[in-house]
Amino acid sequence: MLTQKDQKTIRSRLDKIYKIFLSKKDIDYFEKEIVQIIRQFNKKNPKKKKNISEKTTLVICYGDSVYSEKKKSIRIFQNFFQKKLKNYFNTIHFLPFYPSSSDSGFAVKDHYKVENKLGNWSDIKNVSKSSDVMADMVINHSSARGLWFRNFLKKKEPGKDYFLTVDTKFNTSKVVRPRDHKLLKKIKIFKKSDYLWRTFSPDQIDLNFRNPSVLIQFIKIMIHLINNGVTIFRLDAIAYLWKENGTKCINLKQTHEIIKLLRNITDLLNVQTTIITETNLPEKENLSYFGNNDEANWIYNFSLPPLLIHAFLFENSSFLNKWSKNLPNTKNENCYLNFIASHDGIGIRPTEGLLNEKTLNSFLKRLQKNGSKFSYRKVHNKVKKVYEANITVFDALKKSDFDQKGEFYLERYISAHAIMIAFEGIPAIYFNSMFGTSNDEAKFIITGNNRDVNRYRWNLKNISNKLKVNNTKQSIFYNKLCNLLNIRRNQKAFHPNAQRLNLNFGSKIYGFKRISKDKKQIVICITNLSSKPQKTKIDKNSGKIRNLLGSKMNIENKKFLILKPFETVWLSDN
Repeated sequence: MLTQKDQKTIRSRLDKIYKIFLSKKDIDYFEKEIVQIIRQFNKKNPKKKKNISEKTTLVICYGDSVYSEKKKSIRIFQNFFQKKLKNYFNTIHFLPFYPSSSDSGFAVKDHYKVENKLGNWSDIKNVSKSSDVMADMVINHSSARGLWFRNFLKKKEPGKDYFLTVDTKFNTSKVVRPRDHKLLKKIKIFKKSDYLWRTFSPDQIDLNFRNPSVLIQFIKIMIHLINNGVTIFRLDAIAYLWKENGTKCINLKQTHEIIKLLRNITDLLNVQTTIITETNLPEKENLSYFGNNDEANWIYNFSLPPLLIHAFLFENSSFLNKWSKNLPNTKNENCYLNFIASHDGIGIRPTEGLLNEKTLNSFLKRLQKNGSKFSYRKVHNKVKKVYEANITVFDALKKSDFDQKGEFYLERYISAHAIMIAFEGIPAIYFNSMFGTSNDEAKFIITGNNRDVNRYRWNLKNISNKLKVNNTKQSIFYNKLCNLLNIRRNQKAFHPNAQRLNLNFGSKIYGFKRISKDKKQIVICITNLSSKPQKTKIDKNSGKIRNLLGSKMNIENKKFLILKPFETVWLSDN
């Protein structure tokens, strides 16, 4: 039931966003349209509620991460998922499956269609019958070759006034950039010269959210996705949504208000949905997207991947330890989404304020030795800085200055995932990481796109055959990660909102304690970050604890736990 108070909240959000641009009459119109959208949806849909738990886990994939010539790719993936992954993951994050002109789906041409080679909406809905589905709302920009932009050039709907143009008076000197190409593109349109805004690429033109019709369009897209089985929305590149003259054009208050409005709307829908913000930014800025428990339901834990990988490569927990000690615990139902690998690479901006310049430079040099490419961003339109390291997690952790032959590559890899899986929040594993996939150098040679090293697609027959044989690299990595996920699912202390307490074991060991919400289980997670055995003092009642990971604990003099190189233990009190 939509109450008068609910309508006032929606109106308040619209006023904060649009009051200086629109008349009261215009805001009245858009308020009524939003209210009508909510009422129509709820009229057709009974109430559905879902809860997160220790069983909430995500696999991140493309619609064609597994492909075959015989069927549409989403159907192929679903069949593979049912056979190999459903016992370990309850949620599938399909990266953009819309028709797109570039960036592996992130230059959307039509938000209301599914790319034909992948399948159709009934395929997405069919997946949602047995798994939660997460999908991208590519909300900041749209394709230069899409329907909206073609209509924009003709002053036709939908698309009229949808794209952001500025004139020479717009001061961009403070704009924070995520890329190093030229931001503005001069065009002659409607008998005058203007500049198109292109945050991410010349093919991805930024949308104009000063036009409320654009916002309404994305609310309708969200409803359309829910009607087709999607219940988790990844707001791609959301931090860049609103632009103001003379500002950084990132994290502006109007952007936060738009997210809060979307949260208000989703909270009022009968079908429970989740909003997750994708903000590859320094820690403080990233955390701001929780708002006051009124903005994102989940945020990506962007600082975890670079700090975790750094700790293993340099056998030093100092930076990871300091960060996790200061990381705030989440409020109930708000969550960190934890990951090590994504379709892009290892974000470097989240290390700002956490790694000093000397440490960062050493980190980047080590990653480069391991095969990393680098994507850059411009600072103040002049200086270039590394934005992300484009490398698979397998290659990133394969060798270090302490282990130049890669003797412990498997132990490093599994323990890094063990930390991520046990950490406060919801674990998300990139599909290729399940099999220890290396850089796709062949694809990079063909496309020249740095990110393509981390976007390998598997032939169904190929990956299926490799998993049938016990000693293949893919089978070993798959079985070890599945074991970690399976154990996690049965521990109340690994509920996403279970308390996390940082533990200090010195620079060679990293550890934390998880306490179940009902206080009935404690799990202490300890990892040796070094290539040499390490000793740490444990509780005198160690006889009452067990290692959930199964390996026998090496206890010395009933006081000290001896950890093998890169060994992880999960010590439970029941």
